[in-house]
Amino acid sequence: MTALPPVVDSATWRKELDELRAREKAATRELDAIAARRRRLPMVRMPDYTLVGAEGPVRLVDVFDGRSQLIVYNHMWDPDAQWQCGGCTSLTSSYTRLDFLDNYDARFVIVTQGPIEAALAYAERVGNRMTWYSTADSPFGADVDAPPGGGFAFNVFLRDGDTVYRTWHTSGRGWNSSRSRSPWSTCCRTGGRRSGRTPRKAGRRARRTAAGSTRPTSPGCTVPTGDTGRRIARVGREPPGLIPPTGPVFLRRLRRSGR
Repeated sequence: MTALPPVVDSATWRKELDELRAREKAATRELDAIAARRRRLPMVRMPDYTLVGAEGPVRLVDVFDGRSQLIVYNHMWDPDAQWQCGGCTSLTSSYTRLDFLDNYDARFVIVTQGPIEAALAYAERVGNRMTWYSTADSPFGADVDAPPGGGFAFNVFLRDGDTVYRTWHTSGRGWNSSRSRSPWSTCCRTGGRRSGRTPRKAGRRARRTAAGSTRPTSPGCTVPTGDTGRRIARVGREPPGLIPPTGPVFLRRLRRSGR
């Protein structure tokens, strides 16, 4: 059995907690500074790539679907595998409500090295609801650090008219630091202007609690209902049982289900 933490009195526990809280707040401030730096990165102009989607060839600029920002998940692909990467499969299958990205003027899609027919069949098989594109016949994947046989990657692009710029990239454990907060607010140039949210300082007000005390609160802390509420729902926040378990566990359940 794993050794239990030491047992201390309440005052000692409170002291330890306060010291930890100070470190947590310092880490939060550093993550905020890193996110701001990420959004201020310079851009690289991209060539006019052509990918293949469900309806045939499509230019990269048209993948934006009229939006100014494009988030791409480069899904790993093994042409000889019956089941693709468990991590990629479970992560992207959990993104089921993406219309909230309208608040970022952004679109989120999957690009893979697999042929589009095989990619779409796999998406259907695992219940993936995202839009898929293939870079099998394009150098796009390799040029954005997701070559054939390579690992997964996240890439973010900005569109200005018909010109596309690459603004951010990460892979491996680099994704961990950005997803510790709302990932879209850390990699999108809009910086997280979410509908229905009030800036904390501007919207603070005092509210009387049942015990008669007051505490500052923001009107934005209440999630709006209707379309606005659905748009700002956090990514993958589904009722219990609908979020796929991670990696190998997810694939084992799919195999048992016979899909």
